[in-house]
Amino acid sequence: MASQLVIFLDDGGVMNDNSQRASQWQRLVGEYFMPLLGGTSEAWIEANRIVTSDLFDTENWQKRINAASNYASFDHVYQFDWLRGMCAYLGIQPPPQEECVKLARRAIDYITPRVHAAFPGAVDAIRMLQKQGHTLHTASGTSSIDLAAILEGMGVRDCFSRLYGPDLVDTFKAGPEYYERIFADAGISTANALVVDDSPQAINWAAQVGAKAVLIGDFPHFETRAMLHIRRLATLPEIIEQLN
Repeated sequence: MASQLVIFLDDGGVMNDNSQRASQWQRLVGEYFMPLLGGTSEAWIEANRIVTSDLFDTENWQKRINAASNYASFDHVYQFDWLRGMCAYLGIQPPPQEECVKLARRAIDYITPRVHAAFPGAVDAIRMLQKQGHTLHTASGTSSIDLAAILEGMGVRDCFSRLYGPDLVDTFKAGPEYYERIFADAGISTANALVVDDSPQAINWAAQVGAKAVLIGDFPHFETRAMLHIRRLATLPEIIEQLN
C-alpha cells in the first residue's frame, strides 16, 4: 500500500481542457455583458477572443508580472484592462475604473462555475485519490477564488484542502519560489509532496525544491525531472504506488 502523499494539482491542462473552456467562456462573456452594456453576443465573443489573446501572450503576460508589486495589484489591472479592452473593441464607453474592475469580477464569478471542461475521468480520479487517503491541494496560476468556483462547477470542491493560486502566497507561478511558498504554507516536507502539472517548466521548478513530479500531456516526453509522464489525470490513481 502506498504511503499517503500531499498532491498538488494544476488546473488547466491537468483537470480541465483549456480548449473546451475557451469556447464556453467566450459564449458566457456575451451572455453576461450584452444585457448590461449593449452590443451583440457575437461581438462580445470576438472581443473577448482578441483581448485575451493579447493579454495571455507570453511576452505581454511576463511584462505584467514584472510590473506588478503584488498579486492584488496585478489582478486589479488585469480585470480593468480585460473589460476596458473589450469595450473599446465594441465601441462602448467603459465604466469608471473601480466600477469596471468590480463588474469584471462579478462577470468572472458568474462565468467560472458555469464552464464545464473537465477531462474525461478527471473527476473520478480526484475522488479516488481522496479515497486513497491522499491530501489534495491545487497548485495553479489561477487565483484561489476562481479555483473554488472551478472546483464547485466540477463537483469536487469538497475533495480539496488549500486552493493554492498566487494570491494565497502572494507569489506568481513563475519559478521555484512559488513551490517553496506553497509547501511552507501547507506545512509539509517536500519529500511528501507530489506536483502534477502539464508544464515541463513547472515540473522542473517543483522538482528543484525537492518534490516528486508527474508531467501530464499528449506531447512527446520532454527532458524534465518528472518521475512519470502520463497522458491523463484519470490514470494517476492506478499508478500512485510507483511514486513511492
